Amino acid sequence: MCGRYVSTRGPEDLVRHFRVTQWRPEEALEPSWNVAPTDPVWAVLERAPREDPAAEAVRRELRPLRWGLVPSWAKDPRAGARMINARVETVHVKPAFRRAFARHRCLLPADGFYEWQQVKDEHTGRTRKQPWFIHPEDGGVMALAGLYAYWRDPEVARDDDPAAWLTTCTIITTDATDAAGRIHPRMPLALSPDHYDAWLDPHRQDPDELRALLSPPAGGHLDARPVSPAVNDVRADGPGLVAEAAP
Repeated sequence: MCGRYVSTRGPEDLVRHFRVTQWRPEEALEPSWNVAPTDPVWAVLERAPREDPAAEAVRRELRPLRWGLVPSWAKDPRAGARMINARVETVHVKPAFRRAFARHRCLLPADGFYEWQQVKDEHTGRTRKQPWFIHPEDGGVMALAGLYAYWRDPEVARDDDPAAWLTTCTIITTDATDAAGRIHPRMPLALSPDHYDAWLDPHRQDPDELRALLSPPAGGHLDARPVSPAVNDVRADGPGLVAEAAP
């Protein structure tokens, strides 16, 4: 599972790293050391020109989406709070995700993510949850494999009204490896740069070919450190949340 993560890089850095061709400066997001479900998050995605969807040329966009996927058939957007993650083992067949898996894939940039480990307090004997920050050893950006979906608000009359549409996303998870595996059995699935183009390509729709891109990452590239339980509060933010704390 991935229920919180860190995303502090500015849009200019993300545009360069992911070779984005289109983004709107007015849509800038503030850095966050405690991204939580339903928050707006950066997403990299590709879209074919509306005037010719079959055209080879596509736009690679950097856009803010709401974390928690709301399928197009959902009755209301509250469904998104329960769909922050999609399991890699079933993402291609689950009704909530299979259409997005075939047509609407994205990358969600992250500095790292949080997981919680059950530990026993040596003084009280009680069990508590210790948060850990898991991140690339080299400090590089993680490109979390994601899906996105459009939801049409039936209470808004006009399709061209921006309020009529909500665009949301989910993070694909896999069995945890490396440092994450010592803390929690699941982790977000990060793609390597050589898979970015194929994963984002909206013309690529073969399920087997797409699933082959989602192989578990190789071990030896993640590090983990215990951090303060202050991160448990979704209202908390700031670089102090990822500072090492006594476990």
